[in-house]
Amino acid sequence: MAEITLLNAINKTLDQQMENDENVIVYGEDTGYEGGVFRVTAGLQKKYGKDRVFDAPIAEGAIIGSAIGMAANGLRPVPEIQFSGFMFPGYNQIVTHMARMRNRSRGKYQMPITIRMPYGGGVNALEHHSESLETLFAHIPGLKLVIPSTPYDAKGLLTAAIKDNDPVIFFEPKRIYRAFKQEVPDEEYTVPIGKAKVVQEGDDVTVVAWGAMMKDTLKAAKRLEDEGHSVEVIDLRTIAPMDSDTVIESVKKTGRFVVVHEAVKTLGIGSELISRVNEGAFFHLEAQPTRVTGFDITIPLPKGEHHQTVSEEKIYKKLKEVATFK
Repeated sequence: MAEITLLNAINKTLDQQMENDENVIVYGEDTGYEGGVFRVTAGLQKKYGKDRVFDAPIAEGAIIGSAIGMAANGLRPVPEIQFSGFMFPGYNQIVTHMARMRNRSRGKYQMPITIRMPYGGGVNALEHHSESLETLFAHIPGLKLVIPSTPYDAKGLLTAAIKDNDPVIFFEPKRIYRAFKQEVPDEEYTVPIGKAKVVQEGDDVTVVAWGAMMKDTLKAAKRLEDEGHSVEVIDLRTIAPMDSDTVIESVKKTGRFVVVHEAVKTLGIGSELISRVNEGAFFHLEAQPTRVTGFDITIPLPKGEHHQTVSEEKIYKKLKEVATFK
């Protein structure tokens, strides 16, 4: 068992799954020879050859459309969209065909496709390189959407996604690709898709986050605990299907709820979670559920990005406000 980064965990998982199953195909823009913009797929083409790891043209519609054809014919494609903000030319294929194919064919065709997309801001990139677009996929029946926040979960969730017979969108929080290391087992294992994780237990307030926001949320929770408050922290891990039961049970215990995400506020995943908490734990609430999110604006250019970024300080202030509400 070695200590590795989230990026390394994804690379090792792709390697392991390609070694175990010759039907796993990896491709995308610069994914082959260069190993991708972030070098997530580095070394895979050299090991498995250009038939199984190759560079695709700059045509997201073709990347996703070809994956649908591959999956219908028995392969397990793992295409990469270079940045999630580039996926719109391929969105038609995702929504119109990939997500509906099992239902349309009454089970004749499965779609074991895992689409990898680096997402999120905080790296001083441009707008289409920094967006958080969870809602656009969570709203589509037939799709699963997972977002890891640790190297351990990255390997387990990606393994589960590649083995799944339904399409999975795998968002990779590039802000924490190399942010920290964690011990990850060498052997194959899975983390269940559709199950949140209680990262730490607490009694005074529940906070839910995912992806890159988990790191800052844990720091903010630690600051509040140093002031005498007990914080329960939940990593949602899977956006669709959403494990709201774990969240609701936590809020029944604490009576207070905060959700954190870097996507824009309006119609974000936070809105859905708050609605489910209101439906499932309304009579247990001691403060109004609230959220810490990005603003409803296009991602600013690098010099102004920090104004949009959800920070540890913003999370801490909201947690304290909710925890001390009377």
